[in-house]
Amino acid sequence: MAALPLAGRHALVTGAGRGIGAAIVQRLKGEGARVTLVARSEDQLQETAAPLGEAAQCFAADVTDFRALRRAFESAAASFGPVDILINNAGCAQSAPLQRTSDELWHSLIAVNLTGAYHGIRAVLPAMLERQFGRIVTIASTAGLKGYPYVAAYCASKHGVIGLTRALALEVAQRHITVNAVCPGYTETDLVRDTIANIQKVTGRSAEQAREALVRNNPQGRLIQPTEIAHTVAWLCLPGSESVNGQSIVIAGGEL
Repeated sequence: MAALPLAGRHALVTGAGRGIGAAIVQRLKGEGARVTLVARSEDQLQETAAPLGEAAQCFAADVTDFRALRRAFESAAASFGPVDILINNAGCAQSAPLQRTSDELWHSLIAVNLTGAYHGIRAVLPAMLERQFGRIVTIASTAGLKGYPYVAAYCASKHGVIGLTRALALEVAQRHITVNAVCPGYTETDLVRDTIANIQKVTGRSAEQAREALVRNNPQGRLIQPTEIAHTVAWLCLPGSESVNGQSIVIAGGEL
């Protein structure tokens, strides 16, 4: 039998305990990669990694803490070798009108969504440059390419991710390293379920009405599934995608 396309590769996924991150882990492992799962919750990591056997390992770390994150990455590399594929998936969202956006909310979203991706890249890039190979994919959002009301801090953080992606892609374009972003629309995750609950609380709508308000953004009239995002991420890491660099790939049913 031919080897799986990512056999021998080490992929590291942040925010890997659930939702989109867990779907990406499963897909990359299915393509033959050894996968390191990183997130803040040790219990969620262990639950996601358990069915994957010896091809997966877990390290609890907060992406906003560079020293702790770098230690986790170094421990991961000691077991599975240098990181070939980095998936910056850790993220958070919170809504508020701009005049009620606190400094704490602003700095929290920038720290996780933008600085967290920067920390992950800083941790893996030296070895990628030395080895002349790497795949970096950051999960951004359609909010990185357009505005939505009441989520200015979130939009700002995701726009920053797109800028980071485009700049770094040009820096490493001749080093056999590609840097891309994947931009999902509203996706069937705990994060969106929390958004639906918040819409209910603020507006008094039913859960069905709140869900419909989000679904209307997608011309296909549905929420995106985590497996769809994982499929696109895997494609960006597989042989044959070497010329795809500096892109922001939208998965939103035609919204953009």
